[in-house]
Amino acid sequence: MAKTVQGFVLIDTWGAALNNAGTSPSERTDNIVRTKIIWRDGKPYPYVSGQAWRYWWRNTLAEHFDWKLSPVSREKKIAYTEADPFTYPDDDIFGYMRAPKKKKGESNSTRTRLSVLKNSILMSVGPHRPVEDFGTFSRFEGDPVPYEHEFYSTVLKGMFSIDLDRVGVFLRTQRAGYQNLPSDYEIPTEFKDMVSEDNEYVKLKKDIRVGRVTDVLKAILHMDGGAMQARHLTKVTPSIIVLAALDSGNHLFAHFAHTEDDVARLNVASIRQILRDYQDQFLTKLYVGREEGFMDDIAGALDELSEEFKDQIVVTTVKQAIEGFCEEVPDIMD
Repeated sequence: MAKTVQGFVLIDTWGAALNNAGTSPSERTDNIVRTKIIWRDGKPYPYVSGQAWRYWWRNTLAEHFDWKLSPVSREKKIAYTEADPFTYPDDDIFGYMRAPKKKKGESNSTRTRLSVLKNSILMSVGPHRPVEDFGTFSRFEGDPVPYEHEFYSTVLKGMFSIDLDRVGVFLRTQRAGYQNLPSDYEIPTEFKDMVSEDNEYVKLKKDIRVGRVTDVLKAILHMDGGAMQARHLTKVTPSIIVLAALDSGNHLFAHFAHTEDDVARLNVASIRQILRDYQDQFLTKLYVGREEGFMDDIAGALDELSEEFKDQIVVTTVKQAIEGFCEEVPDIMD
């Protein structure tokens, strides 16, 4: 059984340019900046890369939850963190690959760890063509310097998951992604009582592991970031969030958003289907959080869903959904 937190978000963007593709030599001018788009069925969908979302997430944990981030080292064309998940919780949650060049006479110090936090890109729910905006830099005498950039107003959707069985558990397995600690790694003194009897893994105490998971989830409420915020101030916290823990790594929330008459909507019918078909896999209640002012027209449908699945779903605000789910986390972690 794989205990996994599964999350789904909808982020309402107005006049945003959160992740840009930069300039291209094929453009008609030298200083036009494009936003990132992906094409599907011949139509453009603005998106934010998964890497950018993770960057915001990591920085939010440092700024609001006092996480000490793992320092980065660089050797010519490679870079890596300290790969010390005891000292740096982001190495635990976001994973690492530390493979410095081996010097003569040194033992192999390679360490690899799969990320226990996985996330999608943030992609527009429906097709949307960004707007081109023309501007000038003219704070000087003479001809102004023209430039162009793109922005969009759309609803972005994203998914994420957290592997609860792997948070705070560090293996010595000689396999890519699982050699979290080399065989000769010296465990810090304060963690030596957490080493398994066979010396094959280290498992942090429950309160530490629970704290790391709940910090990651609560960070969603404080998240900020993105490009061009000076001119396109954009809220990047979700206006809708869906959260649950399941005994499956198969993400079930992929179709929780769709479009109706070219307008983004939460797909309540899809949520109902998942609750019916996979109720035996849920380890917690399904939490649905929505901000007032966003998709108010689905409030009645969510209330009906809540009445239909009284013991399985909680419909509330975004903040209360995250906090309510976090209260259940200690009960589902070993």
